[in-house]
Amino acid sequence: MKGKTKMLDNDLLNLTHEQQQRAVEKIQELMAQGIGSGEAIALVAKQLREQNKNTQNHK
Repeated sequence: MKGKTKMLDNDLLNLTHEQQQRAVEKIQELMAQGIGSGEAIALVAKQLREQNKNTQNHK
């Protein structure tokens, strides 16, 4: 579990403040639609990792 947490921490550290704000807003939107907080966070984190992976592949 610590390995996953560390990976997530590293991903979060690479986000700009604006990206962090958008992520929080997206999580809040999902929760307002009835999705649990854990699932909402997991969905947004997955999207961010995919976006980051795509960005890295285009460099």
